[in-house]
Amino acid sequence: MTAGSFDLSSIRAITPQLGLFTLGLLLFILDLAWKGEKRRQLAWITSLGLVLTGAAMTLWGRPSADGVLVFGGMIRWDWMGFTFGLIFLFGGAVTALLMKHDADAGKRGEFYLLMVVAILGMTLMACAADLVMLFLAVETTSIPLYILAGFLRKDCRSVEAGFKYLLYGAMTSALMLYGFSLLFGFTGTTQVYSMAGVLNGGSVPAAAIIGVIVLILVGIGFKISAVPFHFWAPDVYQGAPSPVAGFLSTASKAAGFSVLVRLFTVAFPGSAPVWAIIVSALSVASMTFGNLQAINQKDIKRLLAYSSIAQAGYILIGVVTLSTFGTTGVVFYLLAYLVTNLAAFGIVTIIGRELGSDDIKDYSGLSRRSPGLALGLLAAFLSLGGIPPFAGFVGKIILFASALQANLAWLAIIGIINSIIGLYYYLMVLKVVYLDRSDGDEQPLKVSRLARIAVIVCITGILAAGIFFAPLYELSKMAVASIF
Repeated sequence: MTAGSFDLSSIRAITPQLGLFTLGLLLFILDLAWKGEKRRQLAWITSLGLVLTGAAMTLWGRPSADGVLVFGGMIRWDWMGFTFGLIFLFGGAVTALLMKHDADAGKRGEFYLLMVVAILGMTLMACAADLVMLFLAVETTSIPLYILAGFLRKDCRSVEAGFKYLLYGAMTSALMLYGFSLLFGFTGTTQVYSMAGVLNGGSVPAAAIIGVIVLILVGIGFKISAVPFHFWAPDVYQGAPSPVAGFLSTASKAAGFSVLVRLFTVAFPGSAPVWAIIVSALSVASMTFGNLQAINQKDIKRLLAYSSIAQAGYILIGVVTLSTFGTTGVVFYLLAYLVTNLAAFGIVTIIGRELGSDDIKDYSGLSRRSPGLALGLLAAFLSLGGIPPFAGFVGKIILFASALQANLAWLAIIGIINSIIGLYYYLMVLKVVYLDRSDGDEQPLKVSRLARIAVIVCITGILAAGIFFAPLYELSKMAVASIF
């Protein structure tokens, strides 16, 4: 496997990055040209631009079955990067639609521009094959997200969310960078695909490799909000604009997992039994802590934050198995989780905007005020709980089956028990939606056209991925097979 020269394949490999750069430039120009309420049109322009970028990837930027290194080995053009690129683009397109009618951020062009820059960084994270490129991609992703989390300057909770996200993110990024520097010092290269030979040769002490793995896991654990690096998530999700919280819980989390899967599978195969133990501990802690903390939450966004922590624990099961089947389950579950959590946060966005509250008790009577939103929330929460025929059920089946196949029955049992605990608090919210009543539950809720489209697309995806899961599963298999 060699780094290809600069040719047509190099240009095709960066199709999403070129599309995102063009879209960002267009948004910058239009933001200068348009004034006031007209800037709200940037929402659908952003969404359309992201969809067109995805179409360009599919038509022109599809990689071969065997991945290839391009740009001097900085980027690997393969199905893993391609698949995760689609995840990021879809997540951004839905988020842009949901932001259009936000009272403040919806008419500020810098919001959409920052989101496009963050997606650009995510696409580079998913295909980075060099530590320098990887760290630059992580920071290109993180800095805009810090700003987006605290974008509502008149909302104290939003400002607090952005500040906390920045502080914790800077600390964990510094530790991860230190791990990268040690890894370069031990191996003499920043090329991820050249490290395994050096690390497996016996010249680097095992204790030093484990120390590097721990440092890198701090940074990745923060991105995927795994315990004990989860402490930022509840406050940030609660304070950030709801669409941003949904974007953080799906696209940003997927970006972290793309790095975890590629980097640890390729660079540390010889240390896999050791880091698998560490990751299994993170998995159990994330599942258990996230679900137990979610039970007592009164704010729907905090509940979804702890749910997101628990979901990270489920996904880590596939990483622990050290198998192609388990890693395929990771990619598939991220695809299913993308549409599921975006649907949940989309509905939370609509309801919060209409009611001016994110308290779960204020969801009482929702089934009367908006039967469509109630049904959408039902589908999203049952999918998160792992109930058929929704996408989350298929994803959990694959992950738990991969654990059994890898002789990790104990981990599968813990995952099943936690799924039951998670289903309890999802059903408690649905009980408020369908059985509780309020004084104003006869007054219908207004739902904008773009928000309705975004939620319908996500709900359709939940059903499609749960019933017709074979195409997504095959795509996930191709993504995993292309790593090596």
